[in-house]
Amino acid sequence: MAELPPALSGFWVTFSTMFKKVNTEQYPEEKDKYPPEPRFHGRHQLNRHPDGLEKCIGCELCAWACPADAILVQGADNSTDQRFSPGERYGRVYQINYLRCIFCGLCIEACPTRALTMTHDYELADNSREKLIYEKEDLLGPLTQNMVSAPHEMVPGTTEKDYYEGKITEATPEQRAEVAARTDEESEAVR
Repeated sequence: MAELPPALSGFWVTFSTMFKKVNTEQYPEEKDKYPPEPRFHGRHQLNRHPDGLEKCIGCELCAWACPADAILVQGADNSTDQRFSPGERYGRVYQINYLRCIFCGLCIEACPTRALTMTHDYELADNSREKLIYEKEDLLGPLTQNMVSAPHEMVPGTTEKDYYEGKITEATPEQRAEVAARTDEESEAVR
């Protein structure tokens, strides 16, 4: 008989919560109602300079800093014909395996050029394991209207130091003409 009051008090807690308002987030329907916090670690993004050249220099420091071994970087040298970043090298292969990533942000801290940042995109689930290995094309940030896609030459009369000091603000007409000429050549070669 001494066990009856604790059992009844437990039942009373359960019974009283049945009539309280449910505090459920209607996730797929109302996902904008609860945005991520400012310091939330989501999907990675490879950033670009304001003219469209990539910030990644293929140094592989992010891969070395990753405790889960989720990042693969293979650097390559820029040439006069194919320039992807302002420096000597660029990240030719860049992969992040989101099956292994623990979203710790150590790769972001290790990046010397701020090429890698984390977005607020958290919807990474997929029905295939292969789709969770993001390639460089999946990670590159979008081109804005003032950018042209790499490869192209640097802004005439500048050095890589000017890029990293933020002196470049957009693609020049010369860079736009170079990319347009290359696109025309590629479309003629296809015909």
